Amino acid sequence: MMPAMELDSEAFVEVDPSGRYGRYSELLGSGAVKRVYRAFDQEEGIEVAWNQVKLRNFCHDQSMMERLYSEVKLLTSLKNNNIITLFREWRDTERNTLNFITEVCTSGNLRDYRKKHKQVSMQALKKWSWQILKGLDYLHRHEPCIIHRDLNCSNVFINGNIGQVKIGDLGLAAIVGKSHCAHSILGTPEFMAPELYEEDYTELVDIYSFGMCLLEMVTLELPYSECDNIARIYKKVTSGIRPDAMNKLKDQEVKAFIEKCLAHPRDRPSAADLLHDSFFHGISHDDDDEN
Repeated sequence: MMPAMELDSEAFVEVDPSGRYGRYSELLGSGAVKRVYRAFDQEEGIEVAWNQVKLRNFCHDQSMMERLYSEVKLLTSLKNNNIITLFREWRDTERNTLNFITEVCTSGNLRDYRKKHKQVSMQALKKWSWQILKGLDYLHRHEPCIIHRDLNCSNVFINGNIGQVKIGDLGLAAIVGKSHCAHSILGTPEFMAPELYEEDYTELVDIYSFGMCLLEMVTLELPYSECDNIARIYKKVTSGIRPDAMNKLKDQEVKAFIEKCLAHPRDRPSAADLLHDSFFHGISHDDDDEN
């Protein structure tokens, strides 16, 4: 290795086994099971995200371990412009961590980006929404079908300089077979479809969550923020009571489109159906044919 590279690598807290990726101490985010650090791909000269899971926290929970491994295995097989790409994964037995390198979006997550930029046109919001749907359509058409189950504005990421949106954090994703049914309660309460609580659902739960994402993007308000605890959210959701934020929607076209997404499962359209909805007519976008 060249001396200059050695000097550069001193800034790294950790380097992957291949020596290609270096991790910095700066934390980009943290969730229930993992921490995400800023990192660098020395070969390509690009910034990446280093996702790290401390396995000792879950070594006695076999189902959690399996879920973590399935997330990584799942991500490596996905290739779509609106899904976060995974470049490399490995287990560090010495530190007892599971690590994986993913692409990083320049502007962070959509929730923070929207809060930062208050004045956003409906046309821009439609472009972001269309891209989220493209990502969901890819996941739902995947064989076997992939249900995200925890879609919300904090795990949708954006490259703000080009307006490109990508779905990330597939940690709770369930690969389901031909039955397209899954059984387990996981997710963010405000964004969870009523049938998720019944533990009998299909990929259409992601469409419901997408509707709530759009509602948050338009109103800048977290759905059901009027509820001060999860029990109250649960009661409203399972009773079919819409969040108060719906009353703030002045644009009837947007309101009608969101209502479609929040409809009863048998009446709820697929991502493919919504991509052809009149809501998106007149919106210019770079089509993504990766399916």
